[in-house]
Amino acid sequence: MSDQKPFNEAVEHMKGIEGLPSQTDMKKLPRPIRYFGYFFLGFFAVCLLFIVLGVLMT
Repeated sequence: MSDQKPFNEAVEHMKGIEGLPSQTDMKKLPRPIRYFGYFFLGFFAVCLLFIVLGVLMT
């Protein structure tokens, strides 16, 4: 599994059964999912920038 010692053995056991990923590498995802992720993160960043600028302008 991982080199880190788990905080709780039961949680580590459930992660092994459920198959939860420890990290996601964007370059290994299929191209449409990868582009959707980039679009979503970019959209979130632009919206956050507009909110900050809107608060500063008022």
